[in-house]
This record gives sequence, C-alpha cells and structure tokens, in this order.
Amino acid sequence: MNFTRWSARLPGTQRRAAARTEQTASPDRRGESSVPAARAERPTDESPSVPAVDELRVREVLDRVPSLVALVHGPDHRIAYVNDAYTTAFGVRPLGERAREALPELNALGLFPLLDQVQRSGKPRTVKSRKAPDGRSYTFTCTPVAQGDGKGGSDGRGVLVFATDVTDHAEAAERLRASERRQRETAVTLQRSLLPQELEQPDDLRIAATYHPGGTEAAVGGDWYDVITLGGGRTALVIGDVMGRGVRAAAVMGQLRTAVRAYARLDLPPHEVLQLLDGLAAEIDANQIATCAYAIHDPNEGKLIYSSAGHLPILVRDENGTVLRADEPTGPPLGTGGWMHASGSIPLAPGSTAVLYTDGLVERRDADLDEGIAALERALAGATGTPQVVCDRLVRSAGVTPDHDDDVAVLVLQHPSRTGADGELFRNAALELLGGVEAAPRARAFASGVLTSWRFPADLHDLGVLATSELVANSLQHGTPPMRLRLRRTDRRLIIEVTDGDDHLPRRRRAEPGDESGRGIAIVATIASNWGCRRTPGGGKAVWCEFALPRTQTT
Repeated sequence: MNFTRWSARLPGTQRRAAARTEQTASPDRRGESSVPAARAERPTDESPSVPAVDELRVREVLDRVPSLVALVHGPDHRIAYVNDAYTTAFGVRPLGERAREALPELNALGLFPLLDQVQRSGKPRTVKSRKAPDGRSYTFTCTPVAQGDGKGGSDGRGVLVFATDVTDHAEAAERLRASERRQRETAVTLQRSLLPQELEQPDDLRIAATYHPGGTEAAVGGDWYDVITLGGGRTALVIGDVMGRGVRAAAVMGQLRTAVRAYARLDLPPHEVLQLLDGLAAEIDANQIATCAYAIHDPNEGKLIYSSAGHLPILVRDENGTVLRADEPTGPPLGTGGWMHASGSIPLAPGSTAVLYTDGLVERRDADLDEGIAALERALAGATGTPQVVCDRLVRSAGVTPDHDDDVAVLVLQHPSRTGADGELFRNAALELLGGVEAAPRARAFASGVLTSWRFPADLHDLGVLATSELVANSLQHGTPPMRLRLRRTDRRLIIEVTDGDDHLPRRRRAEPGDESGRGIAIVATIASNWGCRRTPGGGKAVWCEFALPRTQTT
C-alpha cells in the first residue's frame, strides 16, 4: 500500500499545502508606496540544506519515533502500517490482515470498540495507562485519518494508533497508591483500636453503635463514641469528631477519649467535663479542634442531661414516634478556649430511643446541613426494633456506602418500657428522711421491708440494711436537709443512695482505734460491690453503693 496516500490526508497536511501554494502564487508586489518586506536570510552555498517539515515523508518520521505506531483502515480495521517500535514490542505484523486476528494485543487491551467509535465519529480518543500483554503500560491515542482520494466513505477512513510507554509513571503511581493504602489501613486500624471493642451495657439501657471509615480515596478521620457506666445506675454517653484526617486525627481522638473516661469517673456534670476537655484539647494540639457531645442518663430522672461543644444535636424518638431535637446550650468546639459550657436536658422516658451521631451521617456537599438533620429525624421517626436494627436503618437511609467520603459514627440507645415479669426486676422505693436521730431507725425499717418484699436472700437483705444504716447515719451527722433515701433494684444489682443538701463529698479514710467516727464509709466500701459520691445539680450531694445480685435473682 502506498503510505504517501495516507500522509496527504493526515490532519493539517492539506492546510499547510494550500498555504504553500497560495504563497507561491502571490506575486511580489512592490509599489512606490509599499513598504519593502524584511529580507529573509537565505542559505549560502556553504550552508547545509535543511528540508522543511512539509517535505519530510511521514513514514520516515514514524519509523524513527520511540512510541508504538500502527495504522489500520476500513470497517474491519486491516493493518496498513506498524512502525519499528511496534514490531520490537510485539513482533512483526502482516500488512493487509484484519487487526482483530493480527493484532491480538489490541484485542486484549479492549481497544477495538474505541477504534470503531473513532472511525464513526471522526474524533480522536485517548485511553490512559493500559497494561499490555508484554507487561508494560501504554497510553493509547487513536486519531482518525482519511485516504488520499478524499471521497470519504467507510473504506476511505483509517485510524492511527499511537501508544506511549508510561510504565515508569504507572509504576510510580501504583507505588504511591500502595503507600496511601498502607497509610489509610494504619489509620483505620489505629482508629478502630481506640474505639470501644465492646460497648458497656448498662442495666437500664440497650445500646448499639457503628463506625464507618471514609471510602478508599478519603483518609480516615477522628470520629469516636463511648459508653461509660458511672455507678448508682447512671450512664455517660459520648460522641465526638476530631477535625482533620489521618493518623494524627486518630491519635488526638484516642487521647480525648481516654481523658473523657478519666473525667467521667469524677462523676461531674456534663458541662464541667467539656470544660476540662476544652483545656486539654488545646494542650494536645493547638491546631486541632474537636466537637463533642457528653450526656448522662439517670433512670430515676427520665431524661438525658447533656452538654455540647460544637456538636450536632441529639435526637430522641418517644414511644409514639415523635422526634425531639436537643436545643441549646451548644458551645464552640473543644480547643478554642474562652467559653463557659452549660448543660441542658431532653426527656428520655421509657420506650424512647436516642441517637448521637457525627456529621458524616447528615452532611452532604450539595445540601444544607439542616436538611440532612431533618432527613435523619424522618428516618428515626419510622425506625423501630433493637438499637442495632435502628442503627443500621439510619445508616442505610443516609446513603452511607463503602466509598462514602467521610467517616460516620452513630450511637443508639433505648430506654425500654418494661412490664410484667420483666418490670418486676426493675423496682424503686424512696423515703424522705425527716426529723432527727429517729430518722435512722425509720430508714432501717423501711429498707428491711422493701428488701423483704423484693424477695432478696437473707445475707443480701442484711447487707443492704447495714449499708442503708451507715449511709443514713453519715448523712445525718455530716449533711443538711433535705435528705432522701432511695432503693433501686435492676436485673443485675441493688442500688442504695442517700442524698442531702450539703455538697461536701465524703472520702474513705483509715480510722484510728480511738476515733469515734470515720468508719461508716469504710464499712460500706468493704461490704458493697462498688460505692461512690457526686454533687447534685441543684446543690448537695448523693452517696451510693451497689450490690451485685446472685444469678438466681436476675432470672
């Protein structure tokens, strides 16, 4: 086949030829008013003759380029030409044969649909970094060319295939992707190891949580959650989000989560916990900020006491399906400093479900944040079942997929509404401690009657009465009115709590032989499974102890 017939039809060739013809045909017009043209330098006899680009034969050029070049023509893509680089890479190819059989490497790369498309549309197409059977990677550009007669038609069209070896670039890019994958896997592993491996399950709540790292193209963030049993039947619930991504964000998250658990053991109000965290976050890294919501559930109060540092509002669905959104107070994120946080409350009656979540669940680039929260409210209104079922439904309704562009953490808790035999395992009894010293024997008698009605074994009955006596005596001696005794049983423990109006917290100490006081708390700490004290929101304190129930008592 005469290759020059194709070269005349390569893009740009006709335009350049026409320009030369026009230039040659134009006479050299020099009139009196004309401006002489600048004299061009002409080669002397000694200067070597340099051919113009238009005088070069296309084949001579293509034979010498290091890139792979092949030319096919006609509807069945018959081979018109392959250059030396092509034959070096894939071997000699017979001219005139159908490319599907004679160029199996192009078939393996899936290029023939692209050749058909280029031939039909007359527009060039490029595919990047395809790995060929020889193990090297090429970027292929397919350009339409027309046969020299210029009459068109399917038989007059060909496609010039130009392949550039990009193996080094592809390998470098793959090494970079592999490095990014390892870094992400390290961050995800660190993130998951810092999250609770198993959620604490309080007596009065049912809880489930889930964490979804961002997709493969997104570095893992610093989302976290936690459940902390405080004793006395109370539970702390935490969710937070460290701004930023990668190992650093996960490490900061781990430090904050550890600090939250330490501060929670002090049994402080939510806003005081966030106040401590705010100062700590600034010390950990002044350039990192985090949002956090900290809530406390007390089964005797029927509500969540919470505080928020720039975090999204807690949602609560009551037993009728009505969804409430926690209102202010909301302070700035942790690490900003200069703000006094405050606590608020939201009802959590029996039969209610509460949801704490991070922004990855509701925030989208193409929608307002309030729209995402409103959509979550609608999904929660219709979500029933166990906490894990609710958790999964909320994640699905938000469209969270494995390639989601942000981390998602969700914490769901339910306060079950118990009736029948199950309800008998959760009982409360309270007594106002009025009067003076006569309040102590009245409290002992009350505790004895309640524990007997709850059918506790004799040894647990006696220990409960003794603990009641010591806690009441301590309150009568060191506290101030109003005083109150509260007994509570769950399916797992007996809780005895005494509150009074004095905010001085007792501490366990070693009593000397001659001391007339100081033994009450030591006795309680010895006989009980656990004990503690805290200041109450309205002023005063609460001192409590717990006894683990025998297994026969929990069935």
